[in-house]
Amino acid sequence: MAKYTKDIWNREKDGNYKEQRSFIRYAIVATVLFLLFLLLKKDSIITWVQAGFTLQQQRRQIENYERENAELDKKIRMMKENKDTLERYAREQFYFAAPGDDVYIIE
Repeated sequence: MAKYTKDIWNREKDGNYKEQRSFIRYAIVATVLFLLFLLLKKDSIITWVQAGFTLQQQRRQIENYERENAELDKKIRMMKENKDTLERYAREQFYFAAPGDDVYIIE
C-alpha cells in the first residue's frame, strides 16, 4: 500500500495504481468532509457531549433532591408521631415557648 500512497495528490505518479490512488484521495476527502460536517453543524458531536454532561449533572441533582425529600419526609413522620419532637422543632425553629417558660435568643 505504501507504493501508491506516496505523494497521493500528484496524479502524474498514479501509473498502474490509478484506481487505488483515486479511491484513497476520495476516501480522504470524504472523511474530512464528514468530520467537518459532524463538528460544524448545529447538532454536532460537541453538542451531544455537552448534553451528556448536562444530563449527568441533572441526574446527580435529582438524586440529591430525592435524598433531601426522603429526609424531610422522615422529619414530617417523626413530628406527626411524636409530640415531643414537634415541640422541640417549634421551639428551635420558631422560638415557641410553653406558658411560664423564659426564652433567651442568642445569635
